[in-house]
Amino acid sequence: MNTVNQVLKNPMDMQISDRLAKNFRRNLIERGIEFILMLAALSAVFITIAIVAILLYESFAFFEHVSLVEFFTDTQWTPLFEDAHYGIMPLVAGTLTTSAIALMVAVPIGTIGAIYLSEFASHKTRETVKPILELLVGVPTVVFGYFALLFVTPLLQKFIPGLPAFNMLGPGIVIGIMIIPYIASVAEDAMRAVPMSMREGSYAMGATRFQTAIRVVTPAAVSGIIAAYILGISRAVGETMVVAIAAGQQPTLTFNPMEGAATITAYIVQVAMGDLPHGSIGYQSIFAAGLVLMLMTLFFNVLGHMSRKKFREAY
Repeated sequence: MNTVNQVLKNPMDMQISDRLAKNFRRNLIERGIEFILMLAALSAVFITIAIVAILLYESFAFFEHVSLVEFFTDTQWTPLFEDAHYGIMPLVAGTLTTSAIALMVAVPIGTIGAIYLSEFASHKTRETVKPILELLVGVPTVVFGYFALLFVTPLLQKFIPGLPAFNMLGPGIVIGIMIIPYIASVAEDAMRAVPMSMREGSYAMGATRFQTAIRVVTPAAVSGIIAAYILGISRAVGETMVVAIAAGQQPTLTFNPMEGAATITAYIVQVAMGDLPHGSIGYQSIFAAGLVLMLMTLFFNVLGHMSRKKFREAY
């Protein structure tokens, strides 16, 4: 009995016991943190599923009154008029036109900016220019909308006589300026992730810095660059206030950027701010339009994922 008491009172036994208790508490805390992180990840999935479910539920109610054939073939979108038409194509045309103009502005400028920041700019220049560039992300889109309406469009009217005050060209250019930081920042991060050994090998073969940037770094980072483009496309397609303010809100089936038009997001804003009763077909039309917008964004993301996978395998 005395021997047992001596063993239990051994300081080494007490030290081991305290260490086990500390490890147990640490493991318990880590399990709790893992559980919280898992809930955070699952919350994003749950929110996405909830959004899709709401869109589908309200859209099915809309399509009980409007056939899919009429929805995709009618060339007029006037769900709030007495002579109602429910052809989504005018809104799709406006959305695609403004997004295409934005990409024609943002893709080349953003890519060139990313190459410069990654391969040519000094450390001091990069640390100065990149935060300033990313400040554009924080500018409210309403400000960009009035910038398009009051500055860009009057400037374009000096070069294009007869350009109406509401058109798709001015907002498209401004949306392109707005998404330049997204493309430049993500593409520059992808280029900076290319191992320095690849650059050094190119220099050892006699290539210049420009040749290395174009023929070595850019192909090696092409998957990240495509991800930047897809992010820019999604941002352009989902833009609301710029087109609502400067492109007009008249749905017109045209791909002419010199004309005014409405986009899907502009129509959703227009109707959501109105006084439509819940459950009416006009109210349900915004969910049908939102479902089309979601499918368009999903299509571009899937296309970008497939392109990234293809180029990653190639390089």
